[in-house]
Amino acid sequence: MVKSGCATIQNVPAPQVEPGTILVHVSYSCVSLGTEISGVRSSGEAIWQKALKHPEEVKRVMNMVSEQGVQRIQRMVKTKLTSATAIGYSATGIVLEVGEGISDIAPGDRVACAGAECAHHAEVIRVPRNLVARVPTQVEFSAASTVTLGAIALQGIRRCKPELGESIVVFGLGVLGQLTVQLLNANGCRVIATDLDSARVELARKMGADVAFVASESDPSTFCKKVTDGYGADGVIVTAASRSDDILSQAFQACRKKGRVVLVGDVGLKINRADIYKKELDFFVSTSYGPGRYDPTYEEGGIDYPLAYVRWTENRNMEEYLRLLSMKRVNVEPLISQISPLDAAESTYEELKSGAINHLMVLLEYPQRPLEDILESTVGTVLTNTLKKERIGIAIIGAGSFSKGVHLPNIESSQSRYQLQAIVGRTGHHTKAVADQFGAAYATTDINKVLTDPDVDAVLIATRHRQHGSLVLEALTSNKHVVVEKPLTLKESELDAIKAFYDNNPDGPILLTGFNRRFSPYMKKVKEIVSNRNDSMMINYRMNAGYIPLDNWVHGEEGGGRNLGEACHIYDLFTYLVDEKVVKIEVLAVRPQTKSYLMNDNFMVMLSFSDGSLANLTYSALGSHSYPKEQMEIYVDGKVIELDDYKTLEIFSSKKPTKMKAKYVDKGHKQEMVEFADALLTGGSWPIPLWQQVQATRIALEVEKQIQS
Repeated sequence: MVKSGCATIQNVPAPQVEPGTILVHVSYSCVSLGTEISGVRSSGEAIWQKALKHPEEVKRVMNMVSEQGVQRIQRMVKTKLTSATAIGYSATGIVLEVGEGISDIAPGDRVACAGAECAHHAEVIRVPRNLVARVPTQVEFSAASTVTLGAIALQGIRRCKPELGESIVVFGLGVLGQLTVQLLNANGCRVIATDLDSARVELARKMGADVAFVASESDPSTFCKKVTDGYGADGVIVTAASRSDDILSQAFQACRKKGRVVLVGDVGLKINRADIYKKELDFFVSTSYGPGRYDPTYEEGGIDYPLAYVRWTENRNMEEYLRLLSMKRVNVEPLISQISPLDAAESTYEELKSGAINHLMVLLEYPQRPLEDILESTVGTVLTNTLKKERIGIAIIGAGSFSKGVHLPNIESSQSRYQLQAIVGRTGHHTKAVADQFGAAYATTDINKVLTDPDVDAVLIATRHRQHGSLVLEALTSNKHVVVEKPLTLKESELDAIKAFYDNNPDGPILLTGFNRRFSPYMKKVKEIVSNRNDSMMINYRMNAGYIPLDNWVHGEEGGGRNLGEACHIYDLFTYLVDEKVVKIEVLAVRPQTKSYLMNDNFMVMLSFSDGSLANLTYSALGSHSYPKEQMEIYVDGKVIELDDYKTLEIFSSKKPTKMKAKYVDKGHKQEMVEFADALLTGGSWPIPLWQQVQATRIALEVEKQIQS
């Protein structure tokens, strides 16, 4: 873990296996001397230093301050800057458990893993199937732990498309450069290698470079022409790391006419047109391990690219690198400068950060402790509050940004009502960090731990939408009160099961779906007015929702789309204000003329209620972010009530218009948790009657059916 400029070892809950993933007991992991050490150093920078590097983030934060207030945003920024972060992206070990849907890997298999999101420096890691490759029996675990670096080097070569006998130059002879030299040699190329470090140049000669030279002693362009009969190199692969633009310029100059340059490393990208124009050079950028990288459908969803159409994916690159290791075509042993035991990791990182020794590659070796110890899914913290019987013991399931930015601060500010008992999350390091920050009694990756904990009275479910319905049912049957972020569920069958639970258990635990808008001070005022109406009313609600890219999880199976995941708020609001049963639902959706939008991105819904009232929602992703997100008009009893983005409420009648106005948006999140606690502590009525929660959810499900049909 990295925090405040230092690497630290922490005891965190072990991850749980999930569908499509593999649980691995790590033997070795490989330290990225560039990316990781840079991250360690930057984590210790002052806020103003970070701001200078990322001015676009400063602008975004200032916009959020204007909407949500200084105090809340200050807390969010502080949380992000002071949280510990897991590091590492290349590891190897033994499979402990495989998730549902995986049949080609079994417990006990030797595997290598990649991915900065999952292959951390940890005793146990959970990795998606497409980021795992089987390790041949001839390959030592120490060598296999370099699989990510090998895949990166291979992908750079594939982008270059070298042919047998071509002259290829490698600029930069760190570990990626040394691996590239060997792989090009195995490919039958004539390899020319260069670096500023004479020791690395000499090592490249031993690793298979046909020609190698120190860049400061010879002009790369002149030297490359000299050793290629005056033509220049067929291609150059840049594996160096430097802010200088000169490296790329030298790479272009070293090429022959119609040659190509591939960028694998991280260098300055200011290109001089004269360097490439006359020669008509090709310039390529190599993206990490290969096709599939940064594609959530491939990496998280486990959907492979057909081999006939994408011959070399990131997983197939990993497999091929391991095969080359097994055949001795690639040798990493001379590249390993140091193998440190895990308990010496902190001092190792301090040494690397200081730059006192010019290491090429460092590995971490893990102790082989008993499995029951390393698989512990629950880790305690130091309680900041003493548990009192008159307070509600609450557990948070889902420790994402919304929990950290909204729910946890609200619970923390209500310490007279709540005792934060546990944080449940998918990743141990993140879950433990959130538990420490907000003073929970413990952190766990096992939901059953909180469902069987007698000190947990209630759970707050804030996972991705697909899990909501099943988790609600689990919690209710465990006799826990429940707050679940909207939507209540994405499935009609789960909604029926929840309804059936209460039919059979009318005095069961309280359930509150996070339809927070009804708890805002503005809606409380509106409800006060319309509750005493003499006739039906009309409501127009406009939601300028803004565009979300189609590859965002909100649109997929995890999110259910924008109608089920967000518009449900407004169906609840209509139900709350009218307080009657819906008798008719009519839907019109925009038929997109391009592939930029989905059917449930832009639609209109008309609801008819049993008392004759009408409510209309216009939901659109077509608008501008500069326009208010939510506006409402109500026509009732000679009055017009107008809400502007939960900042302003105006009531127009025969009398002088009245106005409510606040400096910041208040959508009722805090009041929602206050009323939930009060219902539990006093035995009062539910914050939202069950029938209203069910109706809002059924409306959303029916709207989705009509949109899709």
